[in-house]
Amino acid sequence: MREELERIGEALQEALAVLRRFTPGDVAARRKSGDDPVTEADTQVDTLLRRLLPREGEGWLSEETTDDPSRLERRRVWVVDPLDGTREFVEGVPEWAVSIGFVVDGEPVAGGICNPATSELILGAKGMGVTLNGQPARVSARESLGDATVVGSRSEVKRGEWEGYRDGAFHFRPTGSVAYKLGLVAAGLVDATWTLTPKHEWDVAAGVALVRAAGGVVFPDEPFNRPKPKLTSLIAAPPQLLPQIQEEIAWRERALAAR
Repeated sequence: MREELERIGEALQEALAVLRRFTPGDVAARRKSGDDPVTEADTQVDTLLRRLLPREGEGWLSEETTDDPSRLERRRVWVVDPLDGTREFVEGVPEWAVSIGFVVDGEPVAGGICNPATSELILGAKGMGVTLNGQPARVSARESLGDATVVGSRSEVKRGEWEGYRDGAFHFRPTGSVAYKLGLVAAGLVDATWTLTPKHEWDVAAGVALVRAAGGVVFPDEPFNRPKPKLTSLIAAPPQLLPQIQEEIAWRERALAAR
């Protein structure tokens, strides 16, 4: 994985150079299907990464590229979101990131997430650990969910999807890009994140690889590079917090069902 990780790091540096041409908060955006915004920055970074990353025999899956079913025949596939959190990027909220994941036989094994607005670069691979801006990092050692900082989707908050948890169950912080949230968990900067809403593979492939490489767990363990590249839900956390998170989610679901 060392060569692939070097490729990821170099590609993220090239993406940074492209993104410096744009000013977050002062960027023109158009709407695509689902009313999601897309900018020239998204498409330029996508074109760059597709030129730099795939080698002969490797597949490609990106939010901003028309899907090529030939990726399903490849053992090694790049799964990329050239700019995750475009809404935050357009609004000038520093919670967006470039996300590069590398999947082998359906498993995310290497990843890189860079948030240019906060100067955070998180890199890692299976068996090689994780670094934050070049320094070793790993998931939190927090033992109690009650003391933990959990980050969750701003969009999900607006839809009411984070209502119903017990008071004091955890400290909650709304945050943009899901890739960025996963990177924060992998680097130990927050304790956990989860979503009960389906997410595309390109949103989370890099983050899943990083969380696992940093000693964390991702539940459920779903395969990547599927014909419909979407995961049903996602919990990312240190292993010691996973049972407490699952218990809290189950309590909330029972409480909502009883209303």
